[in-house]
Amino acid sequence: MHEVYTRIQHARTADEVVRRIEDLILEGVLRPGDRLPGERDLSSRLDVSRPILRDALKQLETRGLVVSRHGDGTRVADLIGEVFTAPVMDLVATHGKAIADYLEYRREIEGIAAGFAAARATEDDRALLSDILARMRQAHGHADFEREAALDVEFHNTVGECAHNIILLHTLRSCYRLLADGVFFNRGLIYALPDARDTLLQQHVAIGEAVLAGDPDRAGRAARDHIDFVEKAMSEAERTQNWQKISRLRSLQRAAGQKPAQGGER
Repeated sequence: MHEVYTRIQHARTADEVVRRIEDLILEGVLRPGDRLPGERDLSSRLDVSRPILRDALKQLETRGLVVSRHGDGTRVADLIGEVFTAPVMDLVATHGKAIADYLEYRREIEGIAAGFAAARATEDDRALLSDILARMRQAHGHADFEREAALDVEFHNTVGECAHNIILLHTLRSCYRLLADGVFFNRGLIYALPDARDTLLQQHVAIGEAVLAGDPDRAGRAARDHIDFVEKAMSEAERTQNWQKISRLRSLQRAAGQKPAQGGER
């Protein structure tokens, strides 16, 4: 079994420790919010002295890569949240073109990522992806919407990790943060459409199976087809929501018109 924190070879300096943690963050092994082992444990695993480790962690914290809090240890900082700051998210969420551009970007980038994943996924990658697909099927079978939505994001993140491209990994993670936070659209509206949940599961399975089969072309097509469906489903969901809103207003107005007027004729 491979250990995440392995012994540092050669010169055991704070710079070497910093580089090791940086690599783990950059490669996506450590995710935002992940807690590092305690000082004694980590220094033992890396085979460095505790003063050297403390110096390295201080450097990482100064650079904003980790956050240390009393009683909570040291955690990887929320680097993704800084890609899209709150003002930027508020701005793009209120402009229709940003939504279209978001999906256009995802369509092309996810197609590339899925193709890379199919060509580069390791045995461990495939095992993880297979496990996520199994959990997606289970959540779907139990009609567990919240679990399905969470696994949706986890699935796409994992495909991005399987691509083994650092830039793709982190740009996609920032996109999926917007998806998880519901910045651009409410996935609940899409899930409410007839057969949408079944279609989304089938599409995720199609992407996953193409990656597992090592077929880059099929994986890329499946990823792009998925975003095409999401775009159409969003449009349909918004139109249906507007219909429901108007029909409700009509019903309320008709009901009000049928009530006797207060202080009417005697």
